[in-house]
Amino acid sequence: MDLGIAGRTALVCASSQGLGFACAQALLDEGVSVTLNGRCEDKLARAEAALQGPGRTVRTVAADQTTAEGRDAIFAATGEIDILVNNNAGPPPGSLEHWDSAALIQAVNANMIPAIQFIRAYMPGMRARKFGRIVNITSAMVKSPRYMMGLSTSARAGLTAISKAISIEVAVDNVCINNLLPERIDTPRQELMAKRIMDAQGVDREEARRQIAATIAAKRFGRPEEFAAACAFLCSEQASFISGQNLQVDGGSYEGLI
Repeated sequence: MDLGIAGRTALVCASSQGLGFACAQALLDEGVSVTLNGRCEDKLARAEAALQGPGRTVRTVAADQTTAEGRDAIFAATGEIDILVNNNAGPPPGSLEHWDSAALIQAVNANMIPAIQFIRAYMPGMRARKFGRIVNITSAMVKSPRYMMGLSTSARAGLTAISKAISIEVAVDNVCINNLLPERIDTPRQELMAKRIMDAQGVDREEARRQIAATIAAKRFGRPEEFAAACAFLCSEQASFISGQNLQVDGGSYEGLI
């Protein structure tokens, strides 16, 4: 299927690895010019080299999106864009005794504020041009909260709420805002979770990963390219009547009805 976005421009945040990298690759496959973002110049350079190819336009901007200075650098490097993929690493697992004011502020500053500020920056141009696609990579925890992931749940749920409010206002201008909710996609994040199990239980990596996969209805990890294909579709011309939605990419694990 031709997604109708060849020649468009995109910013994919936190895209030197993991889900962001996969989404950048999927957009590049559709002929979109993509700017990668991350904090580490070396990792960005490796990602750029891996994604380069005939007819592809890949740029990078090394900046910390959690700071105003970093966001200003990203705005300056990209100019106007058609597609925004908001993404950032989530806070570590924890429990109530860990969630003091500093921890709460840090979570919101990583997983809510940057995305909102990017939306504010790029939205006027999208509305003026009558095309915009914004995809927020959030978490399955938004709809299925788990105690240890309380920080992630709270910050990302706040982003979900404000994005829904904005989506109603801007749909008339063909600007669509949707959220992708991943669960157990095979990225470096899952290596971190496996390491926690290994340390806590004294098991090897294979057993730790088996335990994680067993929590998924499909009994396997999701592949980054599967997740990225969903992202690319939500950025497409064909998705112009889909906005304000939460699409779970979770191997059928969500047990709720809506």
